[in-house]
Amino acid sequence: MNKQPTRRSTLLAAAIGAVLVFGAVTQVNAQTASERSAQRRAAKDSKPAKQENQYPNATRTAPEAKASSKGGAKLQKMMDAFDKEKFPEARAQADAIIADAGLNAYERSFAAQIGFQVAYDADDNKAAIEYLKKAIEINGLDNNAHFDRMFVLAQLQLQEEQYAESLATMDRFLNESKSTKPEHLIVKGNALYRLERYPDAAKIIKQAVDASPEPKQEWLQLLMASYVENNQGAEAAKVAESIAAKNPNDKRAQMNVAAVYSQSDMLDKAAAVLEKMRAAGQFTEDKDYRQLYATYLNLDKKEKEAIGVINEGLQKGILKPDYQAYVALAQAYYYSDQIGPAVDAYKKAAPLAPDGETYLNLARVLWQEDRIPEAKEAAKQAIAKGVKKPEDANKILALKGK
Repeated sequence: MNKQPTRRSTLLAAAIGAVLVFGAVTQVNAQTASERSAQRRAAKDSKPAKQENQYPNATRTAPEAKASSKGGAKLQKMMDAFDKEKFPEARAQADAIIADAGLNAYERSFAAQIGFQVAYDADDNKAAIEYLKKAIEINGLDNNAHFDRMFVLAQLQLQEEQYAESLATMDRFLNESKSTKPEHLIVKGNALYRLERYPDAAKIIKQAVDASPEPKQEWLQLLMASYVENNQGAEAAKVAESIAAKNPNDKRAQMNVAAVYSQSDMLDKAAAVLEKMRAAGQFTEDKDYRQLYATYLNLDKKEKEAIGVINEGLQKGILKPDYQAYVALAQAYYYSDQIGPAVDAYKKAAPLAPDGETYLNLARVLWQEDRIPEAKEAAKQAIAKGVKKPEDANKILALKGK
């Protein structure tokens, strides 16, 4: 008699629903209230107040950021419209200032900033990107504003899935500003990750994490994801463990640890994490039970544990009584020499299966148990539903029996 398909090949079809949370795209913070206040002061003054240099190692020589009497009046009018929330008017005035070749670089770059702010607030990200490019290209802002706008441009490009452009902007930003701040490095790492350059992403993200006394959780998640994609399971597991240790009650963090262990072939560790969660009452979703029983069924001699998990999930009404659950249960019973329950589970799985292969496996088990009439009936169902090798079912139909 033909043997059933191997346990591993079948059970991997009911794959572990990994819950890895990859790093989110960095969101743009266009302007703070203090920045807007500074802009209003700059529009009123012939020369803006000097601020602390945020980029002391920059290679760029900052131009003299100064408004002329003619240009200052235009900036003031634009800012008055902006402050009164007359945004279309403010944007139109910004466009006029940008296009006026008779105004100096500072005035035109400053106007481009306002154009960006209005466009961004209106969710017109395409226009917002173009305004930022103009502000940088015109090259009239001091180093703080110039590099800040460049950094916002990189973030906005990342948000708009312009990953190659974002990376190019960040390369320029880091090269010219000479910044080593982790909040800057992480944006480049994110762009590299989105471009699937995982070794490069992991390197710079780790640099950002190491440079930060309190790295953000999403940075660690991005580093973990980069390691996973680069098949660096041990490194990914260390990061996942560190996140979980800091967030012992965070279900998602714990599931990430288990997922990384599973993907790194550390299934015993994955099972231990998941069992701890189950004992704590954290299994509240169908995928929780599936991840644990699939883990057990891909470990040697853990069929009884898998049976307990599946039956508990079904009894609680959390695990969906579908084909995958029942076929996994059937195979777990079969490989632990519990043939009667295996037959019962196969009978539940077979009608839900996409083809007749499960009916054929049921027929084989029944044949093995010398339950010939039942085996023949299952073989008929297999042929009716469709199997790859009908001749296997026909052999069972040809058996002599009661």
